[in-house]
Amino acid sequence: MAYKVGVVGLGVMGANLALNMERNGFAVVGYDLDLTKAQAFLQGPARGRRITGADSPALFMQLLEKPRRVLIMVPAGAPVDSAITQLKPHLEPEDILMDGGNSYFLDTERRSKELEQSGFLFMGVGVSGGEEGALWGPAIMPGGQREAWDAVAPILRAIAARAEDGQACVEYLGPRGAGHYVKMVHNGIEYGDMQLIAEAYDLLHRGMGLPNDELHDIFKEWNEKELKSYLIEITANIFAKKDEPTARPLVDVILDEAQQKGTGKWASQNALDVAAPIPTIDSAVESRLLSALKEERVIASKILRGPICSYTGDKHKLIKAIERSLYASKVTSYAQGMALLRIASIEYRYDLKPGNIARIWRAGCIIRASLLNEISEAYEREPQLVNLLLDEAFREAIESRQEDWRFAIQTAVGLGIPVLAMASSLAYYDAYRSEFLPANLTQAQRDYFGAHTFRRIDREGVFHAEWTSTKRSGSGDGDRQECAPRSSGASRRTSVS
Repeated sequence: MAYKVGVVGLGVMGANLALNMERNGFAVVGYDLDLTKAQAFLQGPARGRRITGADSPALFMQLLEKPRRVLIMVPAGAPVDSAITQLKPHLEPEDILMDGGNSYFLDTERRSKELEQSGFLFMGVGVSGGEEGALWGPAIMPGGQREAWDAVAPILRAIAARAEDGQACVEYLGPRGAGHYVKMVHNGIEYGDMQLIAEAYDLLHRGMGLPNDELHDIFKEWNEKELKSYLIEITANIFAKKDEPTARPLVDVILDEAQQKGTGKWASQNALDVAAPIPTIDSAVESRLLSALKEERVIASKILRGPICSYTGDKHKLIKAIERSLYASKVTSYAQGMALLRIASIEYRYDLKPGNIARIWRAGCIIRASLLNEISEAYEREPQLVNLLLDEAFREAIESRQEDWRFAIQTAVGLGIPVLAMASSLAYYDAYRSEFLPANLTQAQRDYFGAHTFRRIDREGVFHAEWTSTKRSGSGDGDRQECAPRSSGASRRTSVS
């Protein structure tokens, strides 16, 4: 028999996606360099199903229906290139390779161009939802040639998660690396979400002294309201888990040193490249880096002094303020992420549709939340929405929470509790709503020390001031600065500082 789809890489994610495909009516052939891993899968979970294995790339490709549809599920980087190199000699025109890992989008751009030049089709497919999502329905973010999407769409739609309205959480996003770019931003928003929740926990637990059982109740209640999401749900569950050896809450015996695989860092780095401000995501990445300085922090805690106090005000008032601050910060973080997608779409010619992306994220993925329904509706009202904060519904939601937002952050500062992401969210909001920012002084400084020029508010042109030289006016009215206009060519000639 000819098999409909092939999976290269039978680790947890690859194996579960293979099972998902087979359960939804698609016969699967699997291949893994580690034959022991392949046999364990075929003789275990895949036993009795329409799933077979191959012990070589040649046999693997021979068993597949043409045009061949191959999903590569190996670690990002060199393993993906190695898998492609093994498969390429056996490919025929119109065969489709799909990279379902967390690959860097520029690697996907390169692979797409190289394979297209050889007559093959390539897709970068972002998959979110972890091992459970892979088995029962992930959110899927595909990019690549449109004809490749048309050929694999029935498979990806069948295995994707379903939102409450029954819509599959998958949609074609754009050419080349568009899918992996969206997955990268998804992971950046995920970093921001997790850090915001961690800061709320820190303020409740360390700042207010609330025990874990009470934290469980608070987060469980939050998950029944506007903060309803997968991450809030699992956070509530975490607080209820006991460590068997010590009988202590498990979260209390976990080392406070967060690790990362790099996708959030990529989002921050690329945002700088395309000039998109995402301070909440940046703060989340930096918070993980700070957490990694565990030994230094232990030493510093014995040397550096801060406020020694605890919150003695209205307990319920602060809990409510933290809840509302968390919501406002999350909205602001999403606004930054969606704005990054808009700017990058222009930069890389992806033609991304933010409303479609928000709909994909409503189920299956790690950042799934009821909030995404509201974000989808905002883009339905205004598909060309420049920033989520400008949507009337979100503007009103932020304004109504602004007092609590500021109160929670002010309280954290007073207690010496670091809230990098929450404070960055508020600072972004305040900066974005400001008609005036002090960048005029920054430009004056740049022109002073580097002749980088500046523009004026009262007339067109590019100008440079002779900051340290003076001329006496003929009327004897004292010293004055001369501002000389520069050509646009002169401004381009100067270096950036």
